[in-house]
Amino acid sequence: MTETTTTRTDTCAGPPRPDRRPDGQDSYTISEVAAFTGLTAHTLRWYERIGLMPHIDRSHTGQRRYSNRDLDWLDLVGKLRLTGMPVADMVRYAEMVRAGDHTYGERYALLETTRRDVLARIAELQDTLAVLDRKIAFYGDAGHALASERPR
Repeated sequence: MTETTTTRTDTCAGPPRPDRRPDGQDSYTISEVAAFTGLTAHTLRWYERIGLMPHIDRSHTGQRRYSNRDLDWLDLVGKLRLTGMPVADMVRYAEMVRAGDHTYGERYALLETTRRDVLARIAELQDTLAVLDRKIAFYGDAGHALASERPR
């Protein structure tokens, strides 16, 4: 009997996006990446400078050339930003990814902590939404009551 082992790859990609070029033909300028992501060129350069982005390839003229993998990474960074994760933690996560598989435990712990923070924020927002719903219902009912009391 032959045993097969599967290698698990830590991908940061979401579902395939139709607006991307096929792998091997995926060379995007900084302005194209800015258009894809909504980030400014300044922010993309800053991400590279602080170590949040991996090394970005350059053309023969020195212009940055991003790949689909870079776009996937930026998508993950965007999701991490939405969690409220501090930039320093995102940079630490990026460093751990570059350091290799031996950092899986640390990455797990960082993401698990972030997940707990997100769940706490969701609970706070649900509570806040319930307060808003009660206020909206109150004012809606009060508005209907006032309208029905007005002489015609």
